[in-house]
Amino acid sequence: MREKMEVNGTEYSIEKLLGHGKGGYSYLVEADGKSVVLKQIHHEPCDYYCFGNKIEAERNDYGRLKAAGIRIPAMIAIDLEKERIVKEYIRGKTVFEYVCDGISVEHYLEQVREMAALAEKAGLNIDYFPTNFVIQDDLLWYIDYECNSYMDEWNFENWGIKYWSRTAEFEEYLNQQI
Repeated sequence: MREKMEVNGTEYSIEKLLGHGKGGYSYLVEADGKSVVLKQIHHEPCDYYCFGNKIEAERNDYGRLKAAGIRIPAMIAIDLEKERIVKEYIRGKTVFEYVCDGISVEHYLEQVREMAALAEKAGLNIDYFPTNFVIQDDLLWYIDYECNSYMDEWNFENWGIKYWSRTAEFEEYLNQQI
């Protein structure tokens, strides 16, 4: 029997862990025959990022990203008390997986640059790390809801692009994961 998690009275069966980021754990879950993502906020320390109220930030950032026109999965439910979010599941490989597999993501650079332009116009930066982008039906999706006030230092061209191919920065990241 699979482990279950509840969000606002709906029970979800956990299929697998999708990922663990600075803000939470994301699981592929199922309810009523439909696969979605359930993100459980965590409070583990992060030495390179300062958080306030993570669940409120997720809700607010979702609204800011939608208003900016960034392609993101729909938020289906949010449980502020349990610090859980349910969102649309975007099926596909991440840009990170493509880069690890030696597959060029050159074709998707135009789409991420379009997102970057929309974000900058809205006064935002998104987290351009390649684990945050999934390719589904040849469309690039930003699957995280994190965004911050715009700063040139953290835009795609100055930071994010360093991780969208087998650069020294990408290789260093891989070596730190071992």
